[in-house]
Amino acid sequence: MDVLSDLLHRAHAADALVRQLIQRPPWSLTFEDGPPLTLVATLGGHASLRVGDAAPVPVAAGDLALIRAPGYTIADDPATAPQVVIRGGRKYPITADVRPRAPRTYGDGAPGATTMVRGAYELRGVVAGRLLDLLPPLAVVPAGPRTRAALDLLAAEIARDEPGQDAVLRRLLDLVLVLALRAWCASEAPSPWFRALDDAEVGEALRLLHAEPAHRWTVAALAARAGLSRAAFAARFAHLVGEPPLTYLTGWRMTLAADLLRDTEDTVAAVAKAVGYEDPFAFSVAFKRNRGASPSDWRRGREPATS
Repeated sequence: MDVLSDLLHRAHAADALVRQLIQRPPWSLTFEDGPPLTLVATLGGHASLRVGDAAPVPVAAGDLALIRAPGYTIADDPATAPQVVIRGGRKYPITADVRPRAPRTYGDGAPGATTMVRGAYELRGVVAGRLLDLLPPLAVVPAGPRTRAALDLLAAEIARDEPGQDAVLRRLLDLVLVLALRAWCASEAPSPWFRALDDAEVGEALRLLHAEPAHRWTVAALAARAGLSRAAFAARFAHLVGEPPLTYLTGWRMTLAADLLRDTEDTVAAVAKAVGYEDPFAFSVAFKRNRGASPSDWRRGREPATS
């Protein structure tokens, strides 16, 4: 499994809540809260997206928007006042008549309407933070041939009401999400480790570290798998990723351990072994150094001590 797929899997980026919006101007929806990640696909028409107090960003048919922040507004025009506020998953109309017209669909469907699909992703854990760090509060991926086919299929499926429809829509939206993330990261190169994935030798090392985090990796072993000398590999990895191989590995292990401590009832010793530490004490020292709290305090939800 490649590194991006691994992050999506471990962050539970699936089972999104899917809704379709069909609105004729003037219209404006404000989402006061929301999940860690929202995907908005513009199937037809145009709209304006604004996150918080930032400047509005236009989106056109075929564009994809990734929103990594609560508190955003979708409208036909930046000047249109909010007509509906979504808070706690419920709609509070202000002036608009936003009524269900089909399963998973809101809007009037009149000619000239903008059609959008919104997917809300409830990501979990510290691993999700690594995924979200790839994105700014709002990332817009322009329409392109690689996403158009997936959007056409999504548009055709969302209007239906057939057995298994929820499963179909969620999988299609997951496909669109991966395409959007891939396109954004390829164009913006937001993180050193993501840029490093394009390097044959360092990319292979990153794949190995994610696939087998508990393995007793050494720089020499990784270099051998990458087909480079130890010194050449270490220098290349540090240059592309921004930190030495074993420092990256320790950080990844601590990320996995943080989620295991919160999401499972495994003992600290079991968690330590799962991420490559035979000695629970050595693991506890490394975890506290990395996360600012002992494994037991982290599990109880105690915040790291601050000076």
